[in-house]
Amino acid sequence: MSETNPWQVLAARQMYDNNWIQVTEYDVINPNGGKGIYGKVHFKNIAIGVVVLDEQMNTYLVGQFRFPLGEYSWEIPEGGGSLNIDPLDSAKRELLEETGLVANNWQLILKMHLSNSVSDEYALLYLARGLEQHAPMPEETEQLVVKKIPLEEAWQMVQQSRITDSMSVAAIQQVKLMLLAGQI
Repeated sequence: MSETNPWQVLAARQMYDNNWIQVTEYDVINPNGGKGIYGKVHFKNIAIGVVVLDEQMNTYLVGQFRFPLGEYSWEIPEGGGSLNIDPLDSAKRELLEETGLVANNWQLILKMHLSNSVSDEYALLYLARGLEQHAPMPEETEQLVVKKIPLEEAWQMVQQSRITDSMSVAAIQQVKLMLLAGQI
């Protein structure tokens, strides 16, 4: 099986565009030769997520109502990072904004595509340690609740589907695996 692109694009139409996303509809010939359409959501930022871990193996979760879901969500600190800025700088900014924490030790733990069947959204997930508490500075669109809990409790929340955000699930699972492997 070849890893070359089997899709043929016949035409493309931009359907929607704002500061964060662009939606394009393509007329295509699919890998089996049939004509059809394919929609793609292009993200204009990198998704950034941070698992915080203190000396007592506690982490910080951020709770907020998520408009697209119509429900409340517990997540790791996360947000978007400009393509023109070092992703680590974006991670540091998001952590400070949402939790008031500044970390002295940073480790990139995971790279992932969040929904590659319909979007090109790309995420970088970090582990942050060596913490100092400062005042949080949430954006005006955020009404956040921050809670400090044992990492094990956050992992249990993932196992019980009480945390469903894909970046949070993947990052918490990754940190748990790293702990079990003695890498932390």
